[in-house]
Parts: sequence; C-alpha cells; structure tokens
Amino acid sequence: WALHLKNVTVSLSGQYECSFATYPYGTKAAKIQLIVKAEEEQHYVKEVRLNQTLEIPCVEDTTSENLSNYPLKWLVGENGRKEELVTKEPSCPAVYRNSSMLDRQRVRLGLNYTLKIFPTKLTDDGKVFFCHVAYHPERVQKSSTTVRVFGK
Repeated sequence: WALHLKNVTVSLSGQYECSFATYPYGTKAAKIQLIVKAEEEQHYVKEVRLNQTLEIPCVEDTTSENLSNYPLKWLVGENGRKEELVTKEPSCPAVYRNSSMLDRQRVRLGLNYTLKIFPTKLTDDGKVFFCHVAYHPERVQKSSTTVRVFGK
C-alpha cells in the first residue's frame, strides 16, 4: 500500500491517513505527517581585502553532512550570466572549467569544498558565487555569496 504524489507543492503538506478493513479484526489505520519544504537558497556576503585569499564555504555549518558523498558544483555570476567554475563528483578529482570571468589559476577547492580564490582583484567585487550540492536529483541545496573587495 503506497500513496504516490506527483508535482508536489507546499500545499500538499498535512496529515495523511490510510485505513483498510481486515477480517475478522476490523479496520486498521496508519497516519503520517507530510511536510513539504520549499527549496531554500542561503545567501551570504563576504568581504575581503584586495590581493588577499577569499575562502567561501559551500554550505555554512556542514558538520552534519559530509559533502564528499554528493555531486557538487561552483558557479560564478555577473550581469545575469552564470559560468561553471568547478565540479566535483564523489570519489573523483575536481574538474576545473575555463571561466572567462576568473583566471583559472586563481581558483581552487579547499577543505570541505570551500572555494578559494587567490589573489582577489577589484574585478571580483560584486561577483556572486553559487554552490549547488545534489543530495538527491530532486533535492539540491543551493547557496550564493556576493563578494565585496576592499582596497588597503
């Protein structure tokens, strides 16, 4: 006995009950509370000095989940355009893309899949970096970080 829901929306949240008659014991029932969460995107702002190392965590407070078990990608956006910077599949080395918005030599994956950029330039100011972690094909956690670069 299974209930299959398609095109799930937040409005389908609620309590569901399954009941059926058995002989000779009578009616049996089970209830389940379904909570449908809207896709959340965390947004952050990072401030960094010119020519310093910028380190952006993919997901803040990742102590409960090990990101190495899931596909992950970093993108950079500017003026409504997004470009892929790096992708990481489980048990595979990171694949760096040739991005026209950043010098490829300045971008690396750090510990816990943080994005490390060194050295920062004035042209990095205002750029938005996006991290997507695919915990499941239909459950992607997203974060975005806007960068503010300050001179000395």
